[in-house]
Amino acid sequence: MTLDVRRPLRPDDPDRPAREGELASLVTTGGGRRRRLTSGLVVRWLLLLLATVAFAYPLVWLVSASLKPKAQVFDNRLVPETVQWSNFVTVWDAGPVLQWLMNSGLVSLMAAATVTLSSALVAFGFAYFRFRLRGALFGLVLATMMLPGAVTMIPVYLIWNRLGFVDTQVPLWAGNLFGSAFYIFLMRQFFLGVPRELFEAARIDGCSNLGLFRRIALPLCRPALIIVFIFELQASWSDLMKPLIYLQTEEYYTMPRGLKQIVDSFALSGQYNWEIAMAATLVATVPMIIVFAFGQRYFLEGLATQAKQG
Repeated sequence: MTLDVRRPLRPDDPDRPAREGELASLVTTGGGRRRRLTSGLVVRWLLLLLATVAFAYPLVWLVSASLKPKAQVFDNRLVPETVQWSNFVTVWDAGPVLQWLMNSGLVSLMAAATVTLSSALVAFGFAYFRFRLRGALFGLVLATMMLPGAVTMIPVYLIWNRLGFVDTQVPLWAGNLFGSAFYIFLMRQFFLGVPRELFEAARIDGCSNLGLFRRIALPLCRPALIIVFIFELQASWSDLMKPLIYLQTEEYYTMPRGLKQIVDSFALSGQYNWEIAMAATLVATVPMIIVFAFGQRYFLEGLATQAKQG
């Protein structure tokens, strides 16, 4: 518990003895703690500074390259001599970028929502219900993580083709309706941490199986749901393989597929305009940065809770 030194000690304060002890400890050991923090903080802040530079440099370089003329893209200077905003105008005119961004947003939200709910439902079943072969079935689910994606690529394509969904956006998210083995494992660990007595008490009050899942399991495991949602949102947003396989009509392209078309169009003309490619890449990256900026508190909360769960 963090000691609030600004709150005065009152005679009727129920926490008065504990707060007096903490204040006495703070007064007697304050000098030593300050010395330990000083030496530890220097090393910690240096490490954090190095890590920040290492992770931020590629993004800073991308922003710099997207604003440079063609001849200066690889000159290793982070501050452009001449800021060329026309690179973004060229990207905007190279294709229906806004439509591609909207397609990516819709597909990513659908993929994240479906895989989060379906994986949570399956994980709750493995965590709550006791039935024969439960361990074997769960092991079988985990074994699917060992399958490389290339092994199932052709059979899955043939299924979607037979259903008539090729050249639509349905295959980009509908496969998530069956859940993901990794997400099922992740959320099952959360559900196992919920005291079973809560479910039994709700059962006595007449709660159904679906009610246990919706009213007890989901609210208590919100950090896990947030982690899964953000992971899948980012993975679906940056996915290029599925749009390359299933989409042929430019109107249905997602942003990574559209970005590849922009890069290919310049390559086919023999002009490798990397400054345009960098500008297009930055346009595709900014939405995920905004999402993380708004959702980082929940994301970090979920990771911290997951670490406590072990």
